[in-house]
Amino acid sequence: MSISDEFQANIEALPNILQRKYALLRDLDKSLQEIQRQNEQRCEQEIDDMKRSIKSGSITPNSSLLKFSDDALDEQKHAIRIADEKVALAVQAYDLVDTHIQQLDQYLKKFDEELRRAERDSMATIGSPPTVDNNVKAGRSGETSNRGRKKTRLATASATGSASATAAAPTAGNSTSMELDLPVDPNEPTYCFCNQVSYGEMVACDNPDCKIEWFHYGCVGLKEQPKGKWYCSDCVGTQRRRKTR
Repeated sequence: MSISDEFQANIEALPNILQRKYALLRDLDKSLQEIQRQNEQRCEQEIDDMKRSIKSGSITPNSSLLKFSDDALDEQKHAIRIADEKVALAVQAYDLVDTHIQQLDQYLKKFDEELRRAERDSMATIGSPPTVDNNVKAGRSGETSNRGRKKTRLATASATGSASATAAAPTAGNSTSMELDLPVDPNEPTYCFCNQVSYGEMVACDNPDCKIEWFHYGCVGLKEQPKGKWYCSDCVGTQRRRKTR
């Protein structure tokens, strides 16, 4: 069973379970409202009886008889029990949904791992083009820690044939035109300011917190591998704002 089928099997029962809990909550709420209404009427009647008894002198204001009947007290206890049941049902419904959310996170993680594994297997089958600095990165499957990585790479998305491999050779000035010739996999990760798949030569931002990380030469105005540390314009702006504070 695939990950999607497994999650679908687990999630299909959730609406019916929640529906039953919500229906029980509605029934409990109706019962609670009815008991509260009866208890209010009973207490109001008993208070009126106490007032008449005080006026007639049959009881004194400080008498021990000035209390609600056992029936009124039992109704109030019953109402509290129903309210507690409602709270418990609401907590169960919340925990149930939260559990499925956590399962969804786990399934998404497994699904992402399967995609990465499939990408690695695909690259191992079709082979990858030579890279400038031995830093080949097939989408996210080849991502490593931000530090210790090489500056540039050749896109592995163009390794499907000799014609595509030859297309990776032009200079950065023509790299943006390659996008029209590449078959785009909708599941392939995207990079750079242009939010496109990897192609041509790419450079990595040296900011470990960079949200984009990899950029096409042509999109950032590069024609060759930068010397020393290189930061994208977003990270440069962030660093400048921090210094001015």
